[in-house]
Amino acid sequence: MKASEIRKAFLDFFAQRGHSVVKSSSVIPHDDPSLLFTNAGMVQFKRTFLGEEKRPYNRAATSQKCMRAGGKHNDLENVGRTARHHTFFEMLGNFSFGDYFKEDAVEYAWRFLTEDMGLPREKLYATIHEGDSEMRLGPDEEAREFWARYLPADRILTFPTKDNFWSMGDTGPCGPCSEILIDQGADVGCGKPGCRPGCDCDRFLELWNLVFMQFNRKEDGTMEPLPKPSIDTGMGLERVAAVIQKVPSNYDTDLFAPMRAKIAELSGYRYGTDPEKDVSVKVIADHGRAAAFLIGDGALPSNEGRGYVLRRVLRRALRHGRFLGLDRPFLSEVAVAVMESMQDAYPELLESRNFITRVIVNEEERFNETLDNGLRLLQHEIRRLRDEGAGTIPGALIFKLYDTYGFPIDIITDMARDLDFKVDEAGFGDLMEKQKEQSRMHWKGSGEREVSEAYRQLSAEGVSTRFVGYESLSVQSTIAALVRDGQSVEEAPAGTDVEVVTSETPFYGAAGGQVGDQGVIVGPSSRVIVSDTLKLPGDLIVHVGKVESGRLRVGETVRLEVDEALRGDTALHHTATHLLHSVLRRVLGDHVKQAGSMVAPDRLRFDFTHFAAISRDELAEIERLVNEQIRVNRDLQVREMNLDEALKTGAMALFEEKYGDRVRMVEIPGFSRELCGGTHTHRTGDIGLFVITQEMSIASGVRRIEALAGRRALDYLGRQQSVLHQAAGLLKAGPFEVAERVEKLLANQKQMEKELEALKSSLTGRRSADLLEQAEEVGGVKVLVMRVEADDPKALREMNDRFKERLSSGVAVLGAHQGDKAFLLVGVTPDLTSRVHAGNLIKEIVKEIGGSGGGRPDMAQAGGNRPEKLQDALDLARKLLRERL
Repeated sequence: MKASEIRKAFLDFFAQRGHSVVKSSSVIPHDDPSLLFTNAGMVQFKRTFLGEEKRPYNRAATSQKCMRAGGKHNDLENVGRTARHHTFFEMLGNFSFGDYFKEDAVEYAWRFLTEDMGLPREKLYATIHEGDSEMRLGPDEEAREFWARYLPADRILTFPTKDNFWSMGDTGPCGPCSEILIDQGADVGCGKPGCRPGCDCDRFLELWNLVFMQFNRKEDGTMEPLPKPSIDTGMGLERVAAVIQKVPSNYDTDLFAPMRAKIAELSGYRYGTDPEKDVSVKVIADHGRAAAFLIGDGALPSNEGRGYVLRRVLRRALRHGRFLGLDRPFLSEVAVAVMESMQDAYPELLESRNFITRVIVNEEERFNETLDNGLRLLQHEIRRLRDEGAGTIPGALIFKLYDTYGFPIDIITDMARDLDFKVDEAGFGDLMEKQKEQSRMHWKGSGEREVSEAYRQLSAEGVSTRFVGYESLSVQSTIAALVRDGQSVEEAPAGTDVEVVTSETPFYGAAGGQVGDQGVIVGPSSRVIVSDTLKLPGDLIVHVGKVESGRLRVGETVRLEVDEALRGDTALHHTATHLLHSVLRRVLGDHVKQAGSMVAPDRLRFDFTHFAAISRDELAEIERLVNEQIRVNRDLQVREMNLDEALKTGAMALFEEKYGDRVRMVEIPGFSRELCGGTHTHRTGDIGLFVITQEMSIASGVRRIEALAGRRALDYLGRQQSVLHQAAGLLKAGPFEVAERVEKLLANQKQMEKELEALKSSLTGRRSADLLEQAEEVGGVKVLVMRVEADDPKALREMNDRFKERLSSGVAVLGAHQGDKAFLLVGVTPDLTSRVHAGNLIKEIVKEIGGSGGGRPDMAQAGGNRPEKLQDALDLARKLLRERL
């Protein structure tokens, strides 16, 4: 049975038992500030389990894309070296939200494994929680009773809390677990006499974990039963496929066969002939798969957060490619094998093929530029350390490799392990902390605002806000809640900051890059100035404002009025963003994907994937095409439909958005089609004008365009024109002659600067000639120790050069000052460097002026911040030279 058939059979099995089959959420979580990656099937249901969100179903089944690499789930080191470790994997899971509980969960798992998958019943075991005296919990006898219907008592085993109890955090929903294990036979295990379930070897393999969420852990640690116990289960597709396909490793399943075949084609190496090279094949296959899914879901390589994890994954795969003789970019071809083999389950991968491969190739080229130099340095240093009898690679070297050559520490760790060296990870960590104290691990999970307890409670109580702002900018509604300083309150007096939740609102809550609306809320005896509007999980829209007058109370009927002018300006900037996105793909290529945006009344900012600077001509063409679409004056069409239906139309879905089953599609007929919940103009012509103000790089492979639309664009061009006319007036030229006139002025200035430099050089030469007359003879050597007029160290160097030109043998010590800085220079002709070392001499005299410096035997410079001591430094130089000459 192929893995794709197992996945389908699992989802079909639970669909037949009343479960809604829910599409996998992104591997990058969009509403969980605590997570770097989606690492389990329950992540997209977390708020449902917490009672903060209600779904239209109470049973669900999924095959969830998961990633465990980075943070506390740092499995990267083991990937490729064990049969089961992966970065990316698929988690099959079934869930009950207060519906069925242990009895059905056990039955479903047993029937699926034994009847649908045909696993031998005599080889299966179940584990249950043995109880915990600290938690005042006895053994899970209820689970034992249900398992006893299918298994003999000696194959129902008890395990402690660390193995068989699950919790979402220090407080909240939790409960005992029950794991299903399969005995793969003695030949698979460690061979030890005491080998039994719980052994670290592969004989008794964990297949499926059933979590019985039945308690709520309170702040004091006590457990209270949940009113509606729930079920959360997880089974790794790769693992169950290996068991059903009767292969010793997950990497031997059909899931990895296309990647193995592609690697063999590219490298010429046949998997299974060399254990160490097999490790490299596994690493490349796993990491190529992870990279395809991560990039497909919007991650981009960077030096922090999830982008750093992706970069580590990519670079570790590239290094293992070199072990197989792959010195050219190759990983994008492995990623294409992933896309083609997974297209039935994840068609979006192949749809983003160009984008994914461009990101990977770009990173490969960047890394290959530095990898050779870094590897040479590491190998040289390891040889040196070995010669010195050292057995540890120091943290300072690791940091240099990371900082200068982009080496992730795991690459160095792998090489060190192969050469029997240890790694000073602690020293490396200290240096990283010093360099990136605030940013090294500065990721914020999904980037979402952390929801306060007050709003969690409101969601749990079923409070939500209906948005009516597409149809109206002014409505009457009832105040459902008031929040101050994170706490729910019943009223808010004049002068206080307050957050207001109403049952309906025309105010758009910040989402999808569009900022929140501003306006006023007017009550029977109060007025609130709304400065921002937020959209929180659970369909809560929060108006952030200040009570200008009166007293606002929960339950009052109020009028909510959006600032129409600001909303209008925001809408035209949002529609302009859609036009810009479509134009960028036409001009630059379909690898362009939105990587972030900000749409406000006064400007727009659009981040997108592209791997080269945009030329001035390309920017002009982009701006021209957007304005052309504005003049065409197309009607916008907005439709609500099912997500799958919308995607079939070719509508673009954006990385940073989380979509429900029903979506809103904004179409500019014949030009653009995007899923978007934002507010827009009625026609493109309403925008009026579009102007690009800035274009820049903000990260590797990510560019940013800032632009203005409508009256903001007109104001910008007006200011620009005013400055142009002002410049033309100063230059006594017409506006169209300004550039030519400035070019001539700059050419004249450059010529004058050259002439000035020539005069300075001539003057320096004359000064040097005059200075030579003041040189004294010490021990038969011409010595010049002199305070001179010089603007900077460069002028001192020029004087020294003239001195050497005119004097075949001698020593010069020159000093000058400019403002609160003092400069020193020591020059020695080559024949005297054995008697006077310029660098050593200057180190001795520079202390007088409170500075430091050094240099070569024939020339050295230094500076200090005590110009009043300059003469003392020169006197000391004269004294030292008399002693040495």
